[in-house]
Amino acid sequence: MSSHACRCLLAGVVLGSLLGATVLSIQAQHTGGREHGRQDPPQKGTEHAEHGTPEGWKFTWPQGNPVKGREVFVKLECYSCHEVKGERFPVPSNMVGPELSMMGPLHEVEYFAEAIIHPNAVIQKGKGYDAADGSSKMPSYNDLVTVQEVIDLVAYLKNLKPTADAPAGHSGRSDSTGGHDRH
Repeated sequence: MSSHACRCLLAGVVLGSLLGATVLSIQAQHTGGREHGRQDPPQKGTEHAEHGTPEGWKFTWPQGNPVKGREVFVKLECYSCHEVKGERFPVPSNMVGPELSMMGPLHEVEYFAEAIIHPNAVIQKGKGYDAADGSSKMPSYNDLVTVQEVIDLVAYLKNLKPTADAPAGHSGRSDSTGGHDRH
């Protein structure tokens, strides 16, 4: 058999295989995909119809470890801009951000997550948290932390509670929000 004939035969086999696979695929679609143990695709109105978002779905923030989150707070040196009354961190060298010890009960976990992951999302004007260009003075740490570290850091922040015997603090703030309503 010539090389030309071999190539033609090989091309015919490949084409035949492709056509056969196409026919099987069309048959599987027509019969609801039941061949080879497959189930019928979900009908419209069911939870995952056409890979849509299930009705009533809401993002659920995972549980984190506050102890590990405190370690992340130290790793990122968050204390250089944020005071946490009742904690033994170095005195903030540049009190740019709010005092955090009272924040836990005031905010949902998603709020803390957004503040860490996307600090420019909400910036409270007039508190000194915004830079000259209107962006947040808080830098992005997204390239420096893992998702698990963010989850744990959020758990640490959410776990913070005001302490009755905490010293006045470096900022001298005594209002219930630590001078911080939204970022």
